[in-house]
Amino acid sequence: MAGQRTTGEKRADKMARAGEIIARLRTEYPQAGIVLHFGSDWELLVAVILSAQCTDKMVNQVTAGLFKKYRTIEDYASVDLAEFEADIRPTGFFRNKAKHIIGSAQKVLGDYGGEIPATMAELLTLPGVARKTANIVLGNAHPEAYASDPEAGIAVDTHVNRLSQRLALASSGNSDKIERELMDIVPRADWFRLTYLFIEHGRAVCGAKRARCDDCTLADICPSAFKI
Repeated sequence: MAGQRTTGEKRADKMARAGEIIARLRTEYPQAGIVLHFGSDWELLVAVILSAQCTDKMVNQVTAGLFKKYRTIEDYASVDLAEFEADIRPTGFFRNKAKHIIGSAQKVLGDYGGEIPATMAELLTLPGVARKTANIVLGNAHPEAYASDPEAGIAVDTHVNRLSQRLALASSGNSDKIERELMDIVPRADWFRLTYLFIEHGRAVCGAKRARCDDCTLADICPSAFKI
């Protein structure tokens, strides 16, 4: 199938191909999972917010000092905005991220008793938290709740966005639409792992600037293979 287009591919065939893709990537990346460093559910949320438009490596460098300086959610809720902006500046978009993290700390304390919410709907009420962040936090902090939450889905980051289109599993370039397209063809039991499998493969083989199709375990079932 390499190099062939799948326009008009039947849903059943796409589901089968998605299943084969996931199976191969699970073999290729058996340890795929979150690489952000955190010691609590709150620190997870902070790290994920900081990771927007920033590498996980840089986030981990910043949070290594940040999590020592600010120990509790109360510390974040009362921190001076300018000081906190300086603390997280290397992650980029630091002004918005600072407002979101401080605002989330205040809302978690005021509305959720200091505990990270365990539902998608509640997570989405936190400043700066959209579906990608909420899916990552819910899936890692509350896996059982994630598995049963009717509003949960698939976290679509830049790697998932890119690979979904290259593999012709999604036709849209919009993250929310890609999420819905993937949820329609991927079994729910694979939703959480899918994100990390695509991230690993995107980093290792299917890069944004260059896809190493010669080294790709998916080349024979990827419509974009050798065409990029």
